[in-house]
Amino acid sequence: MSLSSRFGNQSFRKWEAEARRRTPQLLRDLLPESCHGAIVELTPYLTEAFGNATRIDYGSGHELSFVVWLLCLCKIGFLEPTDSAAIVLVAFQRYLAVCQNLQRTYRLEPAGSHGVWGLDDYQFLPFYFGSSQFIGSNFTPADSISPELVNKLGDDYLYLQGIRFIMEMKRGPFFEHSRQLYDISGVPRWEKVNQGLGKMYKAEVLGKFPVVQHLQFGSLFSIAS
Repeated sequence: MSLSSRFGNQSFRKWEAEARRRTPQLLRDLLPESCHGAIVELTPYLTEAFGNATRIDYGSGHELSFVVWLLCLCKIGFLEPTDSAAIVLVAFQRYLAVCQNLQRTYRLEPAGSHGVWGLDDYQFLPFYFGSSQFIGSNFTPADSISPELVNKLGDDYLYLQGIRFIMEMKRGPFFEHSRQLYDISGVPRWEKVNQGLGKMYKAEVLGKFPVVQHLQFGSLFSIAS
């Protein structure tokens, strides 16, 4: 029997349960023994990073959980300052690819989506991180919504990977279903885009209680910090 619908394929609950079951062992295999004491705190951030099994949804709060997980890996010394580029361009990029595949496969409900007036139904950080990737390049913000460029370089640039996924999942003119990103494409410089998205992330993600309320706090990521 097919359990798929426009949103919320219930088979996602099986995937999430299996991922949750495997996470502690995955972390034991990943981390040196000296870091195993942190696994009890690291586990919730990783298990919450791929969506909610009860609501069958995904949003910027889940994305934030993954970033907190990466932050905690830095705090225990597993990741170092010299890993900064790889944290975004390798670890986060692969996380994004997994999340997009989950959204594509299980049609997860967008959590807290603002629809046409939101930046994106699911993600925020590919656009913030990705805009910094373009600073100093010959590409302009207007190029970012070019289907030809998106298809050609979508694997190389986080921003374009995010745009490509939107173009794949949504129908109709881009300016109708993704008004914010369309307006951003009219900004003349990537530096300005990056600054604006940073302020927007603080206000619309970090500054929103419904987004951050599910984060857990401990010795690695304390509420005081």
